[in-house]
Amino acid sequence: MTNASRPTRRRFLAAAAGALGPLVSPARAQRLRKPAPDTSAPGEAEAVFSSDTAVVNLLANIRNRRGELIKDLTKDDFTLLENGHPQSIRYFSRESDLPLVLGLLIDTSGSQQRVLNAERGAAMRFFDQVLRETSPDKGPGDRVFIEQFDTFIRPRATLTSSRVKLNDALAFVDTQTVREMRSAGAETLLFDAIAQASEEIMRPLTGRKALLLLTDGDDNGSRKSLAEAIESAHRGGVLVYSILYADSSAGGRDGRPVLKRLSAETGGGYFEISKKLPIDQAFAIIEEDLRNQYSLGYVSDRPAEFAEFRRLQLTVTRPGLNSRDLTVQCRDRYWAVPP
Repeated sequence: MTNASRPTRRRFLAAAAGALGPLVSPARAQRLRKPAPDTSAPGEAEAVFSSDTAVVNLLANIRNRRGELIKDLTKDDFTLLENGHPQSIRYFSRESDLPLVLGLLIDTSGSQQRVLNAERGAAMRFFDQVLRETSPDKGPGDRVFIEQFDTFIRPRATLTSSRVKLNDALAFVDTQTVREMRSAGAETLLFDAIAQASEEIMRPLTGRKALLLLTDGDDNGSRKSLAEAIESAHRGGVLVYSILYADSSAGGRDGRPVLKRLSAETGGGYFEISKKLPIDQAFAIIEEDLRNQYSLGYVSDRPAEFAEFRRLQLTVTRPGLNSRDLTVQCRDRYWAVPP
């Protein structure tokens, strides 16, 4: 692909200025001294655990058949299974203000050249709308990092709460030049980018964590497989939100099956950009998801004797609600470790 229509940084800044979570969520087993209280039921006793207790923390979104979020559930409205065994939900809350850790991974392979400007502009507007910066009055804010991937994985912004730094970083996200593709090849390291961000950046962090992918879903050249990328996301306690934004004239493989699996198994969401679903609308849905999550915690009745993945199944059992009409959005396993 040529770079004849490649946008300069100055042109992009001018354009941007003018335009201006079945299953279980980001949570590997964490040792917590005192989990969050159940905010859904005033007066209910708060669960307190010793420092040696391994609490599994889960995040979930519940939507009805019309795609609307259900926001009034309590912990008694859920049933949780681990490897098929019922678990007691020990604490529960609805999260809207707990700080977020987000990673924006942008596909900058040659096939994305024509859609990259729209992706950068939408990401800028998303951060302007969603990001809560750290302040003396409100405490710690959300943090975001940005990476681009093609033949290489390149960081553009380390973890920051600054919109200015993020917007400056986005202006430098660009596709490979013809010279770079000739010298280094024209690969797309999608799976490697997910695994690296999950293991190296997200895994050491606590709190609510999500990766936002902007890509056509085509991977060629990664050392990691799709299954390994998903396992890395689970170890890192990361939701993966996949936004398929492709240039139909660029050809390539159909990335939908890959991105749908990534999001379904990690508890995130999948979005395919079209005239019916503009990219800004996809980001708005992601914002709604992230600000309206249920947080559930439990202590497994079978303490881990060795590190392993354990299957999770979260079901809504409130009388009057048909589970077949609901979408439970959360991850389907977690990484259990011995005490």
